[in-house]
Amino acid sequence: MARVLGREDCIKEFWDVLHKIRNGRHELELETYIKVLERFLNRKMIAEAVNLYEFAMGSSEKPSPQDFVFLLRKTVVSRDPDLNLITRVVRIFINAGNSIKGQVFDTVLKSLRSVGKLAECDKILKAMEEGGFVADSSVHDRVVVGLCSAGRLDDALEYLDNVEKAGYSLDPKTWASLVQKHSRAGKLEMALQCFYKMIERKDGENVGCAFDVLVNGFCQKNRAKDAYKILKDLVTKKNVEPWQSTYKFLIERLVSQGNIKEACSLLGLMKSHGYPPFVDPFIGYMSKSGTVDDALSFLKAVTGKEFPSKTVFLHMFEELLKAGRHELAHNILSKSPGCVRNHADVLDLFYSMKPDDATAAAA
Repeated sequence: MARVLGREDCIKEFWDVLHKIRNGRHELELETYIKVLERFLNRKMIAEAVNLYEFAMGSSEKPSPQDFVFLLRKTVVSRDPDLNLITRVVRIFINAGNSIKGQVFDTVLKSLRSVGKLAECDKILKAMEEGGFVADSSVHDRVVVGLCSAGRLDDALEYLDNVEKAGYSLDPKTWASLVQKHSRAGKLEMALQCFYKMIERKDGENVGCAFDVLVNGFCQKNRAKDAYKILKDLVTKKNVEPWQSTYKFLIERLVSQGNIKEACSLLGLMKSHGYPPFVDPFIGYMSKSGTVDDALSFLKAVTGKEFPSKTVFLHMFEELLKAGRHELAHNILSKSPGCVRNHADVLDLFYSMKPDDATAAAA
């Protein structure tokens, strides 16, 4: 009888039957529950479906956890999701002695994404929390990423900020995602603001990923010099430690644009973090269009007790001579320290690659 009456035009009669079953100390068959629930959901009768679920959870043979997830997903993706119904579904499940793991929220996010409603993920989580779901940091991470993916960047930043103020510590990659989304949207100043907020929360630790994204964002907008200024300021004043790959990427961009002074300055910062100097872009630049002053600035930047500067001199002289920039090589040599000018390997290199030999090598 319950199966027959479980439709919108017989709702009152349907519930009368169910109450008689319960009062007569009988049970609603699980198969009947499943059939009627599917009918309710197919006909968009979400409230009735939740009422039926609550009734079934009061039976000795309760719906399975999978049934809970199924109903939650259907409630979430309904045309105008009723947050109160979402709260009820969660509360019913938890009050029956169950717990909800973070994977359930992953399923909810997938459902929201499938119907283009990812922008509502923060509201859905709040409704679930009101029902007793306890979200951990990883769940909040997913909400921030979801809001970013939905284009709600300002809301994502506000959400992240509030969550961390509440005592949660979100994954640095979540911050990086927010910085990246702002950068790709052309909102570089907002991306920078996000990063500064991250530093406040993380005290300059574990920020390498987000900073790498920030530097890339500025460089993509042809603002490598601005990225350099930001990096220098953050390293010297905020104790930020960029990744080695971040240094390399920015040095390559600066050198390719002829900003040798700034690129040389980064070599000193690299050394302060224990990274070996990144010399290849400089050598390539010198062999094509570098000047004596460029070369001397570069060589001064890489000279130090721990770095074999003579090796760099030899490498640069060799590339200059191969490229036929014989005059430039000699000018640099004349202004080099005596230990370099008189070094046997340097003298042998210049002798072996006289102008005619250098031309042949270049060919």
